Amino acid sequence: MNAPIPQRTIRSVCPHDCPSVCALDVDILPDGSVGRVRGAKDDPYTAGVICEKVARYAERIHHPDRLLYPMRRVGPKGAGQWQRISWDEALDEIAARFLAVEQSHGPESVWPYFYAGTMGHVHRDGIERLRAVRGYSHQYETICVGLSWPGYIAGTGLLGGVNPEQMAEADCVVIWGTNAVHTQVNVMTHAMRARKTRGARIVVIDIYRNATMEQADMGLVLRPGSDGALAVAAMHVLLRDNLADRAYMARYTDFSPEFAAHLATRTPEWASEITGLSVAEIEAFAHLVGKTPRTFFRLGYGFSRQRNGTTAVHAALCIPAMTGAWQHRGGGAFHSNSGTWGLDKSQLEGRHLQKGAPRLLDMSEIGPILTGDAKALQGGAPVHAMIVQNTNPACVAPNQALVRQGLTREDLFLVVHEQFMTETAELADIVLPATMFLEHNDYYTRGGHTRVLYGPAVVEAPGEARSNHAVINAIALRLGNDEPTFHTNDRDVVADTFVRSGYPALEEVEKTGFVDRERPDEAARFAQGFGWPDRRFRFKPNWQDVADKKGYRWSCDPAIMPLFADHWAINEATDEEHPFKLATSPARAFLNSSFNQTPGSLKREGEPAIFIHPEDALRLDIGEGEGVVVGNRRGSVELTARLHAGLCTGVLIAEGLHRNKAHRGGRGINTLTSADPAPPFGGAAFHDAAVWIRKAE
Repeated sequence: MNAPIPQRTIRSVCPHDCPSVCALDVDILPDGSVGRVRGAKDDPYTAGVICEKVARYAERIHHPDRLLYPMRRVGPKGAGQWQRISWDEALDEIAARFLAVEQSHGPESVWPYFYAGTMGHVHRDGIERLRAVRGYSHQYETICVGLSWPGYIAGTGLLGGVNPEQMAEADCVVIWGTNAVHTQVNVMTHAMRARKTRGARIVVIDIYRNATMEQADMGLVLRPGSDGALAVAAMHVLLRDNLADRAYMARYTDFSPEFAAHLATRTPEWASEITGLSVAEIEAFAHLVGKTPRTFFRLGYGFSRQRNGTTAVHAALCIPAMTGAWQHRGGGAFHSNSGTWGLDKSQLEGRHLQKGAPRLLDMSEIGPILTGDAKALQGGAPVHAMIVQNTNPACVAPNQALVRQGLTREDLFLVVHEQFMTETAELADIVLPATMFLEHNDYYTRGGHTRVLYGPAVVEAPGEARSNHAVINAIALRLGNDEPTFHTNDRDVVADTFVRSGYPALEEVEKTGFVDRERPDEAARFAQGFGWPDRRFRFKPNWQDVADKKGYRWSCDPAIMPLFADHWAINEATDEEHPFKLATSPARAFLNSSFNQTPGSLKREGEPAIFIHPEDALRLDIGEGEGVVVGNRRGSVELTARLHAGLCTGVLIAEGLHRNKAHRGGRGINTLTSADPAPPFGGAAFHDAAVWIRKAE
């Protein structure tokens, strides 16, 4: 008689697109299924706390609607008519169609498209090997970090900062432009620890009173796109009231009389008109951070998702440089450690295989690209074939109507490798079933922390699901590329990348589950100087230097950029026809379009809704719970009105990416967002749309 297999607990990593990338303890039940998922208590950043959506992961991995086998479209695009086929049939057809496109239109007419549905590097970035070996069009990755990262680098010269665990040692924590309760719950863990142990004040700056601001000692609700005005007005007060650390600025920054003269014009009264904050609120904020040396600025992504988001991030980052907060443990600033990993991914991405110098297509412009916009196509041929992994552009990408129009072209051969029948998969010619993180091997980096973590395969994939790595290898081999890299398994690639990067061997990393890449504290707070050649923080950014450092391309004339840290008034303007500003903020139980299929998340979020100020609702005769239509020149979306007094009049907030079909009319919220590349280097301005709203008929 066989002995029963006992329940076991394994160490893994949350794979989703979140800066926390939590270390997980996962129970594997005797039948091999996934049980309880919880945060690892012995991980200093996760500290035993994870978000509710990942805690319910068993719902997702064992969901009855997971894709289980390859399918071919047999009816019109989007009609939902499918034929089950074998993997051999699917791969043969993909290879034949890709080769036909290459021969008829050139290899640049094939565009592999991906993003961060998994943060595991092997299964996210391995698609680059296929792109390289065939000479397919490259992807300019703008959709998430294209606006925030340049703004941060403009000041510091390096995408890194103080270990975020040090929030717990701060006397003031400023959470700027991120609803951490929804998107980075561990930020709250460490901020609350500072409050409990040190009596720290928590400041939250955002465009509406959200779940994070409910926890704040000081909550500042400002108008969308006005963060730069708040920042430079706060610096005006710091100089005016002798709260700036002039000795620190003289040693570590490019502070100049010209910058001081610039700030002299940026008064609290001037900023009050722009931000909607009172003069007293602006001055109270400046005094708090100016009188509290150990102030930790946790700068999020949310406030960068404006056309002026890059300059706003830079302006906010200038405040701790003026107060000298970087000098003090528990002080300084942090946005992302993504510039500090020192990873050699050349083999993983197949850089040695690169064929030619293909064009670079902006992923945020997928709608214009697929509908033939010559500028978005970089003057080249139309895209005639795509393989999509790790993203759902028919829901997630801006200007949804154009995206859908492009994806439904009959002359576009579309392959989607997915876990569920997403909006993008519904429009595919071939759909392939994908594994989830517990079903394959990978390593993960924490943009929001200091560790690189390893997640092993611990459960069997359902049905015929295959990993991203395996699928890319199989397609490349079918196309006639027999290089050794296409015969590797995912564990081999992890091990090889660690060796190339000077990390410990994978066998050693497996014992703890991580490699800690924390920089020495003095380096993290730039005690030997910042990352520019003169070692100085830049209040006066050189944007060309930023472009050169990161390989960015300009989306505007460099001459129009502000000279110093400033508020840049370039956002989509309201007018008589479009009197409201709309932001599409993250929901608590969704993450982009992930989790919008799972029962627990659907129950938590309910139907697609929009927050409107009661005064605006009264003026428009809109009541709580009534149907409304929100629109602009890009289209219209139907939602349910929710009255919310914690935002400025003239502002609308829609939380979360619900399934398109969850909206009456079938159009999702990104129908209203623009695909125009935001300056200076491109990026999607998801929180910057001018719209109208009216009661639904």
